[in-house]
Amino acid sequence: MAEDAQRSHPRLRLDDSFASAIRFSLMAALEEDLELDFATLAGILQVSDSALSKAISALEHVKYVKVRKGHAGRRSRTWVTATTGGRLAFNAHLDALHAIVDYGSGAAAQSQ
Repeated sequence: MAEDAQRSHPRLRLDDSFASAIRFSLMAALEEDLELDFATLAGILQVSDSALSKAISALEHVKYVKVRKGHAGRRSRTWVTATTGGRLAFNAHLDALHAIVDYGSGAAAQSQ
């Protein structure tokens, strides 16, 4: 029990940048080296343009995604891709979530 008290809870390793379900889902949609346009992301995530724009801006601010603007024909387009740092941070966040489940399972087994 004293050993458990010294071990920090895995929730302390969660990244607040992924606390929003939209930001979490956005990173999950951006697989390794995958670049998606704004309209495709909005459709996949089933969110409004405004909500997606805010999520992209928040992740771009911490350098977890890269935004590229350009034209496809005569229409302006925005493409989004995860950065290496963003992918690493997201994977660490996922590891922390798994560790929380494992931690809880271990605590339940010890109390029996």
